[in-house]
Parts: sequence; structure tokens; C-alpha cells
Amino acid sequence: MSKKIIELRGIEKFYKMGQIVIKALNGIDLDIYENEYVALMGPSGSGKSTLMNMLGCLDTPSNGSYILNDQEVAELTEDELAEIRNKEIGFVFQTFNLLPRLSAIENVAMPLIYSGMSKSKRLDKSENVLTEVGLGDRMDHKPNEMSGGQRQRVAIARALVNDPSIILADEPTGNLDSKTSDEIIKMFTKIHNSGNTVILVTHEEDVAQNAHRIIRLKDGVIDSDEMIK
Repeated sequence: MSKKIIELRGIEKFYKMGQIVIKALNGIDLDIYENEYVALMGPSGSGKSTLMNMLGCLDTPSNGSYILNDQEVAELTEDELAEIRNKEIGFVFQTFNLLPRLSAIENVAMPLIYSGMSKSKRLDKSENVLTEVGLGDRMDHKPNEMSGGQRQRVAIARALVNDPSIILADEPTGNLDSKTSDEIIKMFTKIHNSGNTVILVTHEEDVAQNAHRIIRLKDGVIDSDEMIK
């Protein structure tokens, strides 16, 4: 059996909007194992993006326990959380979140700035990852000189550059046409095949079918959890 890397127990998340309390997550129990490929699905407001933010240590639960690689996340300091976000987890977003004034290679090298690596080594590593995602000839281009698919590849390269164990992707094909979406999804399959744990939020059934396990959320709880491959 693979090692359990994520364990959620009784995870709840409340937001206050004036006098109203909104329950985004309402008691989530979930285990994810090393090298799983999981799709999180659910309608708008189901809690999937809140859950993704929780898994990525971008947000903290109101109640419950989150153990990541044998560490209770609630007991970590801000600095320790920042280090986990930088080294253990690679993030890919629907809107790419690239810095417009930086070239592709400079965007990819950003997470390495805090690693103590020399600039030349950072650029070498970023060049290698960009080549792996098929952008060896686009390294000096800025985001506005690239297509949506190329920008998402830069974002994927940036997520991979620190050799994280977990890749979290939030609607990574949401802004792309179907042909480009297929190319990006093939990249996630390749990333999973190379040993990463991949967790993908999507509302597209055909994208989710590329995963090996689909977890469906509804009203802040897990509605179903099925292995499909």
C-alpha cells in the first residue's frame, strides 16, 4: 500500500458575511495516498476550491485536523507553512498567475529564489523544466507574447521546478480551448506517471475522467468518492 500523505478529519470551514455564517466545508474526512491522481468535482459553491486551498495550506480550517506528510498543519508556524507551500506543493491556477513583466524563465525561477540556489543554477534548472514542457524556444518570451496554452505550460513548469511531491491544479483547463486542454491534461498524466501526487479541481467531466479517482463534493460534504482506474 502506498504511503498516506494527506489525512483530513472533521474539516470544517466557516465564513462570516455580516451576521450570516456560511459553511463552505461541513465535516470532510479524506485520505490521499502517494502518487494518486485525484479529481475534485462539484457544482459552484460545493466547497471544492475551499478544499483545494486547505490542501495547499493557503487557508486554515475552522475545525478539524489536517495531517500532511505526518505533520499536523495547525501546529506549523507561518514560516514552516510557507516552506511547505514552496517545496512540497506545486500550484497551477486557471488564470496562470504569471508576472507580466518577467520572461518565461524568470517566472519559472521565482520559487527557487528562497532556496539559497545561485542565480545561474536557478536559471539552469528553470531552463530544463521549460524544455520538458515543450517551451525550450520560448524562454525569453513574456506572458503577453504567448498563447493561453503556452502560459499554462509556463505555470506548470513553475509548479514543477522545486520537485514538489504534490501538484494542486485549480481548473487548469478552464481558460483554454479543447485542443489545448487535451495537451495540458496529457502533461498532468505525464507528471503523475513520473511519481507525483496530482489533485485536480475541475467541473469538466472529460477532464476528470483522466484521473484515477473522482471525489464529488456537494454542499460542503463529500457526496461520492470512487476509483475509476
